[in-house]
Amino acid sequence: MELTIACKTRPAGSKPNALRRQGLLPAVLYGHNGTESVALTVDKKSAELLVKKASLNNTLIQLDVADMAWSGKALLREVQAHPWRGDLYHISFFSVGSHASIEVTVPVQFVGEAVGVKRDGGVLEQVLTEIEVQCSPDRVPEAIEVNVSNLEMGDALHVSELILPEGVKVLGDADRVVVTISQPKQAVESAEAGAESA
Repeated sequence: MELTIACKTRPAGSKPNALRRQGLLPAVLYGHNGTESVALTVDKKSAELLVKKASLNNTLIQLDVADMAWSGKALLREVQAHPWRGDLYHISFFSVGSHASIEVTVPVQFVGEAVGVKRDGGVLEQVLTEIEVQCSPDRVPEAIEVNVSNLEMGDALHVSELILPEGVKVLGDADRVVVTISQPKQAVESAEAGAESA
């Protein structure tokens, strides 16, 4: 999924609160030109919509900076909001256009129904909900699909067994468990109680 948002460069000396009163949100773009960062403003309503649809460090965003004559792909890197009101204060982007490969965090999505759940009444325990991957900016997957259909009671699926889209590499320990099929808690407790009374 790719989203688009228009920005403008932030006038030097402008106060963040004054910008917010004008319906604008302070933002910053990193990585556009080496280590240089660019101070931006974004329409507050557009930013709120973007934050609802985009995932941090995952969704590619087409950033159009009108008065800089620059547009390119970026990731939403950080969102600052009021702790309880939820009002946005500031957002930051990281330009990925000039990078051969980037590191992103992708959700894990389970498909199918495990044999151990359907047939044997087991419980599917999701150990990892997201995973860090490395890929080129145009190959960022929305999610890593994990088919659990063949998992039986007591089975565990590891990171090394994931089927990844072409050009996507998992970062971190390949021995980590992604999902397990375990016995229901009541069955374990009754088995333990039976062992104690025997």
